[in-house]
Amino acid sequence: MRPFAGTGELTPAELLAADIRSIPRPSILEGEVSAKGKTAKGLETLGIATHGDLIEHLPHSHRDRRDARTIASLGVGEEATVAVAVRSVTVKPMRDRRRKRVEAKVFDQTGPMVAVWWNQPWIARQLGEGSQVLLHGTLKQRNQFHVKEFEPFGGGEAAPVHTVGLVPVHPATALVSAQTLRKLIWEEYGRMRHVIEPLPASLRSAERLPDRPAALAGAHFPDTEDDEAGARRRLAFEELYLSQLAVAGRRRARGGGRKARPVVGDGSLVDPWVAALPFELTADQEAAGAEIESDLAAEAPMQRLLMGEVGSGKTAVALQAMLRAVEAGGQAALMAPTETLAEQHLLTIDRLLDGAAPVELLTGSTAAARRRDLLGRLESGQLNLVVGTHALLEDPVRFASLALCVVDEQHRFGVRQRAALDAKAPGDLAPHALHMTATPIPRTLALTAYGDLETTVLRHLPAGRRPVQTHVVDGARARARAYERVREEIAQGRQCFVVCPLVSESEALQARAATDEAERLRATEFRELSVGLIHGQMSSADKQEAMRGFADGETDVLVATSVIEVGIDVPNATVMLIEAAERYGLSQLHQLRGRVGRGEHESVCILFGDPKLPRLEAIASDKDGFALAEVDLDLRGAGEVLGTRQSGMPEFRVARLPDDQVLLERARAHADATIAADPGLEQPENALLRGAVIDRFGSDLDPIPA
Repeated sequence: MRPFAGTGELTPAELLAADIRSIPRPSILEGEVSAKGKTAKGLETLGIATHGDLIEHLPHSHRDRRDARTIASLGVGEEATVAVAVRSVTVKPMRDRRRKRVEAKVFDQTGPMVAVWWNQPWIARQLGEGSQVLLHGTLKQRNQFHVKEFEPFGGGEAAPVHTVGLVPVHPATALVSAQTLRKLIWEEYGRMRHVIEPLPASLRSAERLPDRPAALAGAHFPDTEDDEAGARRRLAFEELYLSQLAVAGRRRARGGGRKARPVVGDGSLVDPWVAALPFELTADQEAAGAEIESDLAAEAPMQRLLMGEVGSGKTAVALQAMLRAVEAGGQAALMAPTETLAEQHLLTIDRLLDGAAPVELLTGSTAAARRRDLLGRLESGQLNLVVGTHALLEDPVRFASLALCVVDEQHRFGVRQRAALDAKAPGDLAPHALHMTATPIPRTLALTAYGDLETTVLRHLPAGRRPVQTHVVDGARARARAYERVREEIAQGRQCFVVCPLVSESEALQARAATDEAERLRATEFRELSVGLIHGQMSSADKQEAMRGFADGETDVLVATSVIEVGIDVPNATVMLIEAAERYGLSQLHQLRGRVGRGEHESVCILFGDPKLPRLEAIASDKDGFALAEVDLDLRGAGEVLGTRQSGMPEFRVARLPDDQVLLERARAHADATIAADPGLEQPENALLRGAVIDRFGSDLDPIPA
């Protein structure tokens, strides 16, 4: 790697924290990095304000320009770098007279050629007769070399960074080019040796990692592919290790502070309820119930993630835990991210309870008088089971003895929202928390976004559930046959979902798309059928009425947005049509498919889209939600699968999941060992490590005070 250069009189901390505009530097870019310059604005757009930020702005790839060529060895059409001397330079007008091209007669020891720049007349001023330059470009016909990048060399010039070696390509903007960033970061090369090294020497030795300064230098300007790979591995390991320390910190904070009320019932409510269920619990459900009840019986607050296949019976497992809380004299609340899902949970729970205990619904649409009544009964302890939305988090909502919180689709809630529900328990006690998701989560994400939770998995479906046949189709004939299949099913007394495309993040636009499609179907293909409509922009009462009509069989076809993705249970629905299926992620498609096949009849899911699209090929060939989740992660990345902002999924700058799964496992093992030896990272040798965790992932690593 290149040797480190000098850095002047500033201290290391000052060098890295200084504003990038505050220190003049001799450079061909001098003057661009100013408060008013476009480069400064571009750097601001990229989140670069200090020298340290610039050093941490890593390239996304490298261009291999190590093979310098001679003029005589160039072939027409070849892209290469040549070292030449300039004989003469001219600026010529182009046909439209407004644009110009620069032609430089250049030569090396093997012969001459003409170097050409298009519409860049200022370059002529930088090419003096006899100057030596490195040119990178492509040889065209008539001995013309069209130049993409160039830079001077020899005669005391700075080391070349654009045209030779493994040339870094950094994320850029319209205001600051990759070439400009490359030059600016090269000028920071000497400062790289002043970056903080958070990893203990023993850990670096165990994992054979270079120190951080060398890793940054190798990430930006490596000499070989091995240099770059080693640098990336070091920086990726660091990210994963710090994230796992933060996860361990959250786990410790939850377990080392507030205590929970042990929930131990006598079976008087749960046992007869289980015996009266119209189905037998699966082995997975029984095992999950046992794990949860073991957690509930402890003083440490339960923090468990319950995930499983579509239709695997998560709600029944959660309800058993909720009833155990009530049996033990406490209260239980289930929070869902949308009113539609909360309403469906209420219907499902009410049906499963079959009068065993009263349950109520609290959402933002709950009428004022009804709301006052519910709040009073919750605060007095008269109401022990409640289902709701974010409305449960509001200040007026108080519980007499909240023992268990069940958070459904928990990745759609922020950390603060979940903490607000935790705070609803009385006094200094914390409620037990059961987090549910209908989206199978790959192990990679379970270790990152949910690494502070114990995990329970439901893989097996209840007896009698039939696999849903899935077809991806395209074209007018296939569409006509799909509509014919819908009419055939309805003629046999079945029902159908039609899900409209995810046209944008705007619920209003999605609602419009669903509304338009419902009107079209009523007037054309399904004009003799009853076509209903449901979307997120409808009032709570209208959504309830739409779902009631469909559940009761009054509606043949329900046109919907992805609002029906989870929680909808209509056993008589046997056909799912999904428009513009390519707009959805694999897990979302799997969830939508899971809305059918919930009864005794054979069901089919028809996706309108390109059958050759990898995502759609996968959904058509695989019924295993966990396998599809892994494919989805590979195709879209962790942030897109879960939604980085809401899920708590860290945004990794270097680490790539799931490619770095093995590295993640190693980082987790080291993090667990580190926390076991020094839970708060308070020992002197871990001081820099503690600071790095807090700076990068915001974990305070300390227990919540009791």
